Amino acid sequence: MAVTKKPIKITETILRDAHQSLIATRMTTEEMLPIIDKLDQVGYQSVECWGGATFDSCLRFLHEDPWIRLRKLREGFKKTKLQMLFRGQNILGYKPYSDDVVEYFVQKSISNGIDIIRIFDCLNDMRNLETCVKATKKENGHAQIALSYTLGDAYTLDYWVNIAKEIRDMGADSICIKDMAGLLLPYTATDLIAALKEAVDLPIQLHTHYTSGVGSMTYLKAVEAGVDVIDCAMSPFALGTSQPATEVMVKTFQGTPYDSGLDMRLLEKIADYFRPIREKDIESGLLNPKNLGVNIKTLVYQVPGGMLSNLTSQLDKLGAADKYYEVLEEVPKVRKDLGEPPLVTPSSQIVGTQAVMNIVGGERYKIVPQETKDILEGKYGKTVKPFNAEVQKKCIGDAEVITHRPADDIPPMLPKFEQDIVQWKKMDEDVLTYALFPQVAVDYFKYRQAQETGVDPTAGDEKNKAYPV
Repeated sequence: MAVTKKPIKITETILRDAHQSLIATRMTTEEMLPIIDKLDQVGYQSVECWGGATFDSCLRFLHEDPWIRLRKLREGFKKTKLQMLFRGQNILGYKPYSDDVVEYFVQKSISNGIDIIRIFDCLNDMRNLETCVKATKKENGHAQIALSYTLGDAYTLDYWVNIAKEIRDMGADSICIKDMAGLLLPYTATDLIAALKEAVDLPIQLHTHYTSGVGSMTYLKAVEAGVDVIDCAMSPFALGTSQPATEVMVKTFQGTPYDSGLDMRLLEKIADYFRPIREKDIESGLLNPKNLGVNIKTLVYQVPGGMLSNLTSQLDKLGAADKYYEVLEEVPKVRKDLGEPPLVTPSSQIVGTQAVMNIVGGERYKIVPQETKDILEGKYGKTVKPFNAEVQKKCIGDAEVITHRPADDIPPMLPKFEQDIVQWKKMDEDVLTYALFPQVAVDYFKYRQAQETGVDPTAGDEKNKAYPV
């Protein structure tokens, strides 16, 4: 099939994944608002600004309400579509939720300003995306389904083509190849994009991370192969564990049939705004220069950059830093035992933690976290390959293994959540905040009350006294 040469479209990640990847999602709303007008003038396909870890971080570390952030961003962006990342049945959390919670979260996300919802599942189990896709379409939102890209015997070109057809049949508006670990190599991207374009008549978007050092080359070959949209980050928060730089990709295609048409001078002004924020974050230690380099272990061990840093942190806390390479060798073995899932939240945390336990515990699967048991019981969904039967028996014994959609076993949860937060509720969205992160939400509600009333609700309770009035 001949490739039609057309201008490349760009989704900007500076307000979500770029700072999630480099500074642990710590960019504040106050830092974002002054530059919105210029970002809105660029002509992006969309600006990714919400979802992923932003929700948790806003509450837990920044003492901000993520819903208020979204409303302020929507108010500022007059003509640019706003995009979020949604973990399928897990929403923005780390476990499956009932359908009524998923539906209500989608409804509120769109009514507060989201246009495009990028929906993925850590196992690529399409059943875990059905409710979210239907809810998005019901609210007239754009439902983009993301393929969690990974490597392994089962992940052939036929696998990706077949799953793309499933996505089309589910009624999605577009497909994203979500390369969270930077594993997609340039010439592989050519073959993958060509195959998907041949198989389905849906826009194809590509998202990668620069961790392995190949991101820009992969984008070049993907664009030549006909990809419709690429995810980029403004240069002060690009590269390393983030995305390829927006300005670099715009300049690369300038004067070619793929020219994005974006104004380099305007992009330079936006970069000038973010540069001092980057310098401040480097000086404070929030932005670790280690995250800016190429980590070739990503290609060797197929482990996302964020997962590598989590492993280092876990081993440090356990006083077992010297076991780092043993754990890295153990990760692919655990992944194989657990059905070879893609390594993305939450499967990456589950596989990584189990690998640490196997090495530090001195015996494989002597210590088994509940999340590992849940995967082996089918509670996260269907994996692309069968589980290791011996490991499954050792970890869960004769426990029942489900083969149906996991959320079918979860009764409606919203009424209980509504009941739990009666004393704290100020707006409808509070129940969703509580549903996802109960303890963090209550801590935030106490902080909010203290700010509004000048009275600390934890006064006299030193254990829970966390926020200044």
